[in-house]
Amino acid sequence: MTTYRTRGIALALSLAAASTALTATASALPSAGARPAGTAPVPTLDWKPCTTEGAAEGQECASLPVPLDYARPNGPSITVGVSRLRSDHPDRRRGTLVVIPGGPGGSGIQQLGAAGPVLHQQLGGAYDLISLDPRGVGASTTASCGLSRDDRMMVNLRSWPGPGGDISENTTTSRRVAEACERNGGPVLRSFTSANEARDIDRFRQALGERRLSAYSVSYGTYVAAVYAQLFPQHTDRWVLDSSGDPDPSRVERGWLANMAPAADIRFPDFAAWASDPARQAEGLRLARRASDVRPLVLALAAELDAKPKKTTTDGVPLTGNQLRQALQMALYSDASFPMLARLVQQARDPRATPVLPPPLAAPMSDEDAAATVAVICNDVAWPKSVDGYRRAVAADRVAHPLTAGGPVSIVPCAFFKDRPAEKPVRITGRGPSNILMIQGLRDPSTPYFGALKMRAALGDRARLVTVNRGGHGMYLDNGNACGDRAVTTFLATGERPARDAYCAS
Repeated sequence: MTTYRTRGIALALSLAAASTALTATASALPSAGARPAGTAPVPTLDWKPCTTEGAAEGQECASLPVPLDYARPNGPSITVGVSRLRSDHPDRRRGTLVVIPGGPGGSGIQQLGAAGPVLHQQLGGAYDLISLDPRGVGASTTASCGLSRDDRMMVNLRSWPGPGGDISENTTTSRRVAEACERNGGPVLRSFTSANEARDIDRFRQALGERRLSAYSVSYGTYVAAVYAQLFPQHTDRWVLDSSGDPDPSRVERGWLANMAPAADIRFPDFAAWASDPARQAEGLRLARRASDVRPLVLALAAELDAKPKKTTTDGVPLTGNQLRQALQMALYSDASFPMLARLVQQARDPRATPVLPPPLAAPMSDEDAAATVAVICNDVAWPKSVDGYRRAVAADRVAHPLTAGGPVSIVPCAFFKDRPAEKPVRITGRGPSNILMIQGLRDPSTPYFGALKMRAALGDRARLVTVNRGGHGMYLDNGNACGDRAVTTFLATGERPARDAYCAS
């Protein structure tokens, strides 16, 4: 689920999300969030060198016990894997900054290994850097749904409709996945929520003996960061949200998925311009002579593959129309992925070529990763149950947004979870200190700008927004915009924040 280029910071790329505690009501959440964690004994962390693949030099790891249910702080506990990179200039240290990964399902320990050295360089050693693997991920307690290999393939777990928008197979798969998760996941899987991740971060803060934390969050992690700032405002210092979604508490992940359809339309012209540029000719990647011809070419190819999938270099995994659509959605996250998509399109069109699938499409997710992703999006908010409602939504969305063919609004396992979420989603408000900086690209294919504006409105005077005229997902130190990078670095290093919302041109 996590992809990096030479991204100093950037995103724990959640491909399944490009798919995201137990008793309080939404109105009572601020006190409920703070109360239980304070009544449980604060653990001592036994730090050791990280053995995780991709760990940075000097990165340390430990295990943090946390309550399974924060309403019962002295009841059963599970383990959260935590990590730190101490300041490389202790004389300049001003605090501790938590790196909150994307997802649901991104590893904070891996992201800290990738981002930590660059953050140290950018921020001059101003912080000890910390992160954690959310419940269900990596070094933390995991759960299993016991899913088959086919059900763990991304193109199936994501519920792409069949040819013509048929969701019959989606419905059967979603019901089967929900029943397996409820049968095998138990209370541990039910505890995988965004609110519990925020509470676990605060538990980590207590174990470190810190009064306040600063934060850098990306993608889905911005929602976790916003939830933390709502539950524990007194413990926030300098708070950065990079690439935010709409926090509407009636929809949350359901809204994020639906927003990916118009977001793809907004971002696709960047790919079309790149793929029609004469510079692609020498690379063998030019798809059309005019940018306006790229979209109909891709749509026609997807329809052809719907009717007649093409054999790939991966035995038993053909290139279907939905595999191509999923590859498109992945590629829109970063300009660096454009060649992958163009190459796949060329291979699909060439009768003599055998397409090579991108790794995330060629092999299934692990059962633990699939379980963590499904659990969070289903546990955070209630989903509609009507199969006919999803069918109608897919039919309309296919017409409005052909590039994604109804996939973002198709039925998912959440429709068949029997238990309602144990608590209502946290409502993000403007109550709290004015110490949040948002950074957002105008053409984000995963968390579109119009959704980020909803987060900005919800935070009110607590936040300032830096808008970057770029495409892709993840802006800070990731898209080559010096203006946006400078705004975030300055805020984290000095506390200086734009007096009002700002705009960064390319």
